[in-house]
Amino acid sequence: MRLRRQVLAASLVALASPCFAGSSAPIPVNNPPAQQRAFIDLLALMSGHCKTLKVAGRTFACKTVAYAHGDQGRVNFTVAVDDPTDESHVVSFSGENGKRADDNSYELPVDRMLLNSKDRPKVDGLPVPAEQASTGTCRQTGNFAAKKVNDVTCSATDSEGRKYELLFVSDGTPVSVRRIRQSSPSIQDPFK
Repeated sequence: MRLRRQVLAASLVALASPCFAGSSAPIPVNNPPAQQRAFIDLLALMSGHCKTLKVAGRTFACKTVAYAHGDQGRVNFTVAVDDPTDESHVVSFSGENGKRADDNSYELPVDRMLLNSKDRPKVDGLPVPAEQASTGTCRQTGNFAAKKVNDVTCSATDSEGRKYELLFVSDGTPVSVRRIRQSSPSIQDPFK
């Protein structure tokens, strides 16, 4: 379990955060790759299980879920997919301008899905995710400062009409939060 978390964290830090889940057949994407070069400044690894993980109509189990905040404000809820045929399968619900309604809830508007697999092109030996324009929302209940997350739910539809769903439920283990570097917060906080 610890090795899996380290591999996931290394992938996120190396900007290979999201990857794609599914069979060996990749999902075609129609979006040009973004040239944004942001660095992860905060990483939170959550322990639990996926009650639901659907990627383009296919159902999967997951290994772990992580929250990654980039120094330019982009946030990814990244899911390491439990796929015995491809250890590089990861899916990320990605967006900006997340909001906290209160101390125990966070909502992220999703504007793209980041998809990867072992078949994706590699940079420095790591698969580079395909980006698919999408619309949707992720909601997290719990609080990273208290190291407690109850669940994460995400739902998105990409520009090709494919649907992505996540319902992750914590097993109660404290969240592992790592601040990688200092940056300005990007969460819209109604209490400030």
